[in-house]
Amino acid sequence: MSGGNIMSFEGCNYFRQRLILSTLSGKTVRIKKIRSKEDDPGLKDFEASFIRLLDKLTNGSNIVVNETGTSILYQPGLLVGGKIEHECNTQRSIGYYLEGLTCLAPFTKKPIHAVLKGVTNDQIDPSVDMIKLSTFPVLKRFLGTDEGLELKIVRRGAAPEGGGEVTFSCPCRQKLRPLQFTDPGKIKRIRGVAWAVRVAPVVTNRIVDSARSILNKFIPDIYIYTDHYKGSQSGKSPGFGLTLVAETINGAFLCAENSSNPKGSDKGPSVPEDIGKDTAKLLLEEIYKGGCVDSTNQSMTALFMILGQQDVSKVQTGPLTPYTIQFLRHVYSFFDVMFKIEPQQVSEEDEDLRTGGEKLILTCVGVGYSNISKAVS
Repeated sequence: MSGGNIMSFEGCNYFRQRLILSTLSGKTVRIKKIRSKEDDPGLKDFEASFIRLLDKLTNGSNIVVNETGTSILYQPGLLVGGKIEHECNTQRSIGYYLEGLTCLAPFTKKPIHAVLKGVTNDQIDPSVDMIKLSTFPVLKRFLGTDEGLELKIVRRGAAPEGGGEVTFSCPCRQKLRPLQFTDPGKIKRIRGVAWAVRVAPVVTNRIVDSARSILNKFIPDIYIYTDHYKGSQSGKSPGFGLTLVAETINGAFLCAENSSNPKGSDKGPSVPEDIGKDTAKLLLEEIYKGGCVDSTNQSMTALFMILGQQDVSKVQTGPLTPYTIQFLRHVYSFFDVMFKIEPQQVSEEDEDLRTGGEKLILTCVGVGYSNISKAVS
């Protein structure tokens, strides 16, 4: 895998993971054979855009891409942070870039204030609502406070043309706290955001009613905000969607979302009622999987557990996603840290209650990573 001091990888999969881990560990990465067999070989525009974002975030990075774009050499510089503006490529949503930013933000020299423009909601990546509702509570546990942690939606932009804008700010830390979180507790309430742009305002009410028709059978405390943007704040494309989050008594957040088919897609237009029902079912599925972090935040949680102080961190999750499994392999390559993963033992009375799918306990010892550019106060 590593020749000399350079880590070598092949293929376009897990591109973000490799660059993020390279930036944090300071190890140079070479990725070869990026879509070399395809008709349109090399890096796609959204990956090039992600590289440009990393370049703005760091100082002294050296990035060499060959002519066909099928090979890249990335020598990471120091994470500086500060104020940045970035035009995200519309092939992927802002969530694609924000996920990378949240992994790097606590370790910058100056607190990040980023303005990201592009698609705020699509069907591939987590939307900005989802990051706000489910990623931020996890990040807060590692940072200790949520002071200075903010994500504001200035304009919404649905796929395919975007036109949205968000501002993201995050404080930086010298060290992260270790995490001990193995009992999520029962679900106490469900919150959500139904959004619509460039369609009739009644669409959001139709989404909310259909989602409630399923969720009301389980819990009375449900509140879904309706968010209808109009005029200049509504981006360039029509669209609508729903993000739901279930909160447990111990402060775990499980999130699910869905959005309409983009304008001009082969699947035809979406029906608001279907979006509402599908999202409610996806949320119930996420609750069934359970755990203290939902499936979209597993990899970020694992990363911050490793980068914590030299102390034991322990977290309960549902079944690991393929993305997280690969992430743990990469973490082993970059930081030489392995997780101890064991299924959680279930007591007999819990077995009778049928409290969802099989849960895992992830345990590791942090590497004692400290933010080199932040002075010790």
